[in-house]
Amino acid sequence: MKWICSVSLAVSLSIQPTFADALFAPHALTPEARDIFVTRLLKKMTLDEKIGQLRLISVGPDTPKSAIRDMIQHGQIGAIFNTVTRSDIRVMQDQVMQLSRLKIPLFFAYDVVHGQRTVFPIPLALASSWDLDAVAQVGRISAYEAADDGLNMTWAPMVDVSREPRWGRISEGFGEDAWLTAEMGRTMVEAMQGKSPADRYSVMTSVKHFALYGAVEGGRDYNSVDMSPQRMFQDYLSPYKASLDAGSGGVMVALNAINGVPATANSWLLKDLLRNDWKFKGITISDHGAIKELIKHGVASDPRDAVRIALKSGVDMSMSDEFYSRYLPELVKNYEVSEQEIDDATRHVLNVKYDMGLFNDPYSHLGPQRSDPPDTNAESRLHRAEARDVARKSIVLLKNRLETLPLKKSGTIALIGPLADSQRDIMGSWSAAGVAKQSITLLQGMKDATAGKATVLFAKGANVTDNTGIQNFLNLYEKSVDIDPRPAQQLLHEAVATAKKADVIVAAVGEAQGMAHEASSRSDLTLPPSQTMLLKALKATGKPLVIVLMNGRPLSLVKEDQYADALLETWFSGTEGGHAIADVLFGDYNPSARLPVSFPRSVGQIPIYYNHLPTGRPYDFRQPNKYTSHYYDAANGPLYPFGYGLSYTTFKVSPVSLSAKTMAHNGRINASVTVTNTGKRAGATVVQLYLHDKVASMSRPVKELKGFKRIMLNVGESQTVTFPIKVEALMFWNAQMRQVAEPGQFDVMIGLDSARTQDAGFTYQ
Repeated sequence: MKWICSVSLAVSLSIQPTFADALFAPHALTPEARDIFVTRLLKKMTLDEKIGQLRLISVGPDTPKSAIRDMIQHGQIGAIFNTVTRSDIRVMQDQVMQLSRLKIPLFFAYDVVHGQRTVFPIPLALASSWDLDAVAQVGRISAYEAADDGLNMTWAPMVDVSREPRWGRISEGFGEDAWLTAEMGRTMVEAMQGKSPADRYSVMTSVKHFALYGAVEGGRDYNSVDMSPQRMFQDYLSPYKASLDAGSGGVMVALNAINGVPATANSWLLKDLLRNDWKFKGITISDHGAIKELIKHGVASDPRDAVRIALKSGVDMSMSDEFYSRYLPELVKNYEVSEQEIDDATRHVLNVKYDMGLFNDPYSHLGPQRSDPPDTNAESRLHRAEARDVARKSIVLLKNRLETLPLKKSGTIALIGPLADSQRDIMGSWSAAGVAKQSITLLQGMKDATAGKATVLFAKGANVTDNTGIQNFLNLYEKSVDIDPRPAQQLLHEAVATAKKADVIVAAVGEAQGMAHEASSRSDLTLPPSQTMLLKALKATGKPLVIVLMNGRPLSLVKEDQYADALLETWFSGTEGGHAIADVLFGDYNPSARLPVSFPRSVGQIPIYYNHLPTGRPYDFRQPNKYTSHYYDAANGPLYPFGYGLSYTTFKVSPVSLSAKTMAHNGRINASVTVTNTGKRAGATVVQLYLHDKVASMSRPVKELKGFKRIMLNVGESQTVTFPIKVEALMFWNAQMRQVAEPGQFDVMIGLDSARTQDAGFTYQ
């Protein structure tokens, strides 16, 4: 028999052939072969070994290496997360092969959300690109770098639809629209898993957070969700389904409750829907410590009860708590949990290990020991050119009065702001194994772009915030933000003096990365007072003012919009962010990104999203009426709508042409427009298709995104863009919870954002 093993294993181990050795004979990576293999393996396992497979342990102060070694020896660990170096991973896998009875390999996981060592723009920024090829490239490179570190799984993509900008984790998702999020999630899964998660440079995905986490009440993290079944299925669940249909092997269970039942205790969600209706065969994993949290949710009386509920509800693997190993043996002994239920959960864990190829080679993502990089953080391991290109595609031009941008590479430019030279903040949250010292700040990017041509002056101008409570919060677990100890007035005076020496001002303002993160919900969406004071003072100089935003959520920017001659949304743009932003500022790249989420005028408008339901008393700003649905004390509608973004050129969209005026049952029609570049330079734009069901058995949204296409046009060039409209685009969940397409009239809207479209209509028979 030919044994498949790594060089390091062959050198370090001398094992007599046993059943355990037979685990690592060549296996066909098919569902049928997997089921036979796993069934045989389960019969060899003790109850304690099965329970051990259900434990996901975090490397850290609470679990030192000595404790991990002991747990491995006794078969008490199924997987490890939060270690990202080959040498550490190799040691733990070696311990499994040397010390454990059955030598069932561990898998290793990490939060690779928008890059591993090369940090790409945050997912909300990736969605702004409206470019599936760019998203796929991010997925492929992220998987390559993660696998090259020895990892087998990532806790990504996050496909929680969110219309709640107060929620800090909106930065990790793809925005407010289910259709766009589904397309992004599907693309990311396919790119990261490749043809097989067993391939050398692929990793298995674990889509999160299942389910509805983006709809937490008040935008407060870990809060509850109360939602009708229709809204659930029409607006929130489809991105998870799309990612699972794309082959995601894992699902991370959400921390929130759904209609009073925590997701970790929700058998309808994890069994009826996920397993029975959607036919999911992979692994479900609790979020960090979520099982013990069932006690505080008020649905479990004690830790033992929490374990019983979670396991019986369909949670296979317990992330970072000891409760499964402590209480499951007794629960089985007392017939409160059946061994069949343990077998089912263990089977799911073993299934994904099989699909990862670990039973063919436990070291498949490690390679031979001699291949380990001498410098884990070596510059040669980064993909800078790709990161720069994707970041440029993710930058949204929100305002450009009198063609303030692009800037000239001449004269004197004042770069001012607390985020202008922050290597940590430009990376954003969940930046995996990225090293801040390797990231390019805006200051560095602008200096590189203007070297020998223009003078760039810099002043910090203000701290991100002067609120000591927020400063302490951001630096609670690690130093996240640098606070300049000088008095605020001194920083401001220095900034104004610097600005007065310049021809134009670029102000880099927004949020520190820790302000748009897990556990970073905000009740106020305006810039902190320290930064608004800075912008007011800079505006008073009379110099042209370009505001560069760095942030992880939609902000309320009414004053900033008034102050700015040009306004650029760069989000957190990653390792090459400074170069990418400079490329756009100086016109080396023509911006083409579009917002994947609406920007409110104030927090009082929330929720505000483009695909809302109509009302019996709609507000019309052209003919205001008192007794209509609106706010009387502020302008209505978003400051910047979904799908919005400008360019350094201009585009014209023709009227919509339909291939037919009626669509037959289960038929299709084509909707076309011709887009022309009417400006002075080549540029890309995103053509967007929206539909509206005018009369149905239930109120339907005023418009819904159903297609988009990114096109590049030279000056004067035209291109006809055609969208096929099939019956699936007309379907919705009715009052009886049936997915139907009802006969009637449909509006077709095509444009370059959700607010300004060319319209037509057809009849579905």
